[in-house]
Amino acid sequence: MNEIHPHTMTGQTVLVTGATSGIGKATALGLAALGATVAITGRDRERTDGAVRDIRASVDGEVHAFVADLSSQSEVRRLADEVLTGLPRIDVLVNNVGGYWNTRHVTADALERTFALNHLAPFLLTNLLLQRLKQGPAARVVMVASNAQSMGRIDFDDLQGERAYSGARAYNQSKLANVMFAYELARRLQGTSVTANAVHPGLVSTGFGAEDPGRTQRLLVPLLRPFMKAPAKGAATSIHVASVAQLARVTGRYFADRQPRKSSPLSYDTAAAARLWQVSADLVGLPALT
Repeated sequence: MNEIHPHTMTGQTVLVTGATSGIGKATALGLAALGATVAITGRDRERTDGAVRDIRASVDGEVHAFVADLSSQSEVRRLADEVLTGLPRIDVLVNNVGGYWNTRHVTADALERTFALNHLAPFLLTNLLLQRLKQGPAARVVMVASNAQSMGRIDFDDLQGERAYSGARAYNQSKLANVMFAYELARRLQGTSVTANAVHPGLVSTGFGAEDPGRTQRLLVPLLRPFMKAPAKGAATSIHVASVAQLARVTGRYFADRQPRKSSPLSYDTAAAARLWQVSADLVGLPALT
């Protein structure tokens, strides 16, 4: 890890969502190893505290835990309040939380869970923490997307999958939304000290989607697992974009394998991105901020 990141993040504070296992936990551990004060979120107190213990056992640093189910907007708002109270500064926000469900689930806010957790949660949390991010000399927002964005499209006529639901289609749409949100956020933050970028971690061996897998997933994952990246390698691009000095002013980009890449042609549709922002703001009860 230090060969890739020969610098330090000492004095910086990082918040990583969905960091009790997999890529999120590996990202938090990697950034803590660089000297950052790390805060993680998880939806289960026991698992979140366990992840904190694991990180503390590996690095000599400050680690904080916040517990919230980010599929619920009231929980996102409570989390934001607790973070703003508990963390005097935020230098990096890694929006890592996400999920995949083969069948349609509805949240406490009567929204489709994939769209709510994968897109609306980071949209709302980022906006609620934006003023704190802007107070720093050079803050970064990192959206953990996926190459699934290349297969996604934003169906404004059926964002919640009420007419026709497919787990893969909902996931692909949410990952395209992640990239479009990063790009639109970058545009809206031009002239500020905050950058926004999206990353593709690669095909990583985690328990992702195990709660409600589809038939294809059940058949393919065991076959593909020997070829998947370990979580630490999957976290490498998130860590890179969150930490390297050369990217301090780079914004509105998509990274894979620690390199800038082109994302889906649809992701560069600025009119669609602006529309998605407004629809998202309406769904979470925010004015069209920034």
